Amino acid sequence: MIRDEKIRGFLDRLASGEPTPGGGAAGALQAAQGAALLSMAANFTTGPEYAEHAERTARILAAARDLIPAALELADADEESFHTVADAYGLPDGTDEESQTRTRTVQESLAQAAEPPRKLVELAGEILRLGQELAGFSNPNVLSDIGAAAEAARAAASSGRVTLEINIADLKDQQTLTALQPAVAEAGRIINGCEELSARIRHLINGSDR
Repeated sequence: MIRDEKIRGFLDRLASGEPTPGGGAAGALQAAQGAALLSMAANFTTGPEYAEHAERTARILAAARDLIPAALELADADEESFHTVADAYGLPDGTDEESQTRTRTVQESLAQAAEPPRKLVELAGEILRLGQELAGFSNPNVLSDIGAAAEAARAAASSGRVTLEINIADLKDQQTLTALQPAVAEAGRIINGCEELSARIRHLINGSDR
């Protein structure tokens, strides 16, 4: 599983001629890195100087740490869901009954495959919210790391959006489509928010008052 792989091994697989892992899994790893960066930034925002923010810092730290394994699970889920879709498309369709079974299975697998990227968009939004809060009082020496976390979350949301879009492109069930479309719009809002946070942090780094 991706969560147990060494970095080089994952990148070698990502660069190979195999269809998995792909963009969805790569996006989930971006999210894991973003959460880890926020955890690091929170760890450096402790001690007497930040005592008044100790409770907030502890909450952000715990939340960021929880997001790391959650993101890694999404990376694995994305890879697994691709194989489920591929298996569905590989079903025979020589008879009417086989064709109906194949169509139904494909549609079900596409709907299931949309879940990891949908959840990835949500997770990216959590990273953004934590970063927005932490940037308001963090140790100034880790502002760039919070900015990097925002950029990682932006990449995760963008990857989640495009992966979601490719999975729902062939969905026929209108109810399922209606349920998934808000995640596409939410990804856009998260991407914009990440860009705004990154710009705000660059502004702070370049000399404005906090």
